[in-house]
Amino acid sequence: MKKIFLLIAVTICCFNMGCSKSQPAVTYSRNDTTLFFKGADVSWVTEMEAAGISFYDSTGTKADLFSILKQKKINAIRLRVWVNPTNGWCNTNDLIVKAKRAQQAGMKILLDFHYSDSWADPGKQPKPAAWLNLSFPSLVTTLGTYTTQVLQALQQQNITPTWVQIGNEVDNGMLWEDGRASTHMNQFAALIQSGYTAVKSFNTNIKVIVHVSNGYNNSLFRWLFDGLHANGAQWDIIGMSLYPDSTNWPTYNTQCIANMNDMIARYHSSVMICEAGMPVNQPTICRQFLTDLIQKVRSIPNQQGIGVFYWEPECYNNWQGYNLGAFDNTGKPTVAMDAFLQ
Repeated sequence: MKKIFLLIAVTICCFNMGCSKSQPAVTYSRNDTTLFFKGADVSWVTEMEAAGISFYDSTGTKADLFSILKQKKINAIRLRVWVNPTNGWCNTNDLIVKAKRAQQAGMKILLDFHYSDSWADPGKQPKPAAWLNLSFPSLVTTLGTYTTQVLQALQQQNITPTWVQIGNEVDNGMLWEDGRASTHMNQFAALIQSGYTAVKSFNTNIKVIVHVSNGYNNSLFRWLFDGLHANGAQWDIIGMSLYPDSTNWPTYNTQCIANMNDMIARYHSSVMICEAGMPVNQPTICRQFLTDLIQKVRSIPNQQGIGVFYWEPECYNNWQGYNLGAFDNTGKPTVAMDAFLQ
């Protein structure tokens, strides 16, 4: 056991020579300094199309989903990647298909590593089957190697993501039980650092995101990011999810922006809404929610509010039981998507 913890300590120190409580300030560089990123996670699109589902623009004309989103001023696409999913969807090959389409549409790409064979979120962070029996030092190394391999596969198609997310909604860490933050914060930090180092070694211009749910919950964010700081982990952007209902969205938005400003002041990190959504049957209220959220994030000083991404807006007709999309039952965008036109 002592040997394992010694290896962990050495690994973290090697990654973080001279680490301290506060992160160095991150300057988010982009060619057009007035550009704000309005995004959508559409990771289900290829699976939906394979099931015979089509998409239609606001006039009812059948069209490519990426073209429809571009009409709504979406300029960035978020795509999840799973290690070895049973059905193949969201594996590296499927990721490349979607990333090509996003790039051809002129959109930036946010790559969302779940480090799992299926869903990873606050309630579950399962290891990929192939990683189950790895020692912790091997798990740290494997995460970094896998991250590099996916980036290399994209590079072979002349695709470079603008952002890479290390883990998905890691409220209590990832790759449980080894990386459960509440019991092994140091090990969770080592995993985050392994991903960060892999990305920056591949391309220093790619921005690294650590993503946590419930963007209104400042105490959660302080606990997690204080723990990561104390254990030497690095990142560029703090990502958040925000899923209010029709009555509490003004409060959630206000609390989320306050949390964002605290994260910027406390850790010198830029901030981003990586996921947002509201019931599809409340499109007018959803438009109000998104309009207000986009305005608030965009108004954060010094361009530290990077953007707002809607999660799977293209879902309709109860696709896989998901009812927080922003397309109606005829496959057209609802008025909620008009919030992105601003």
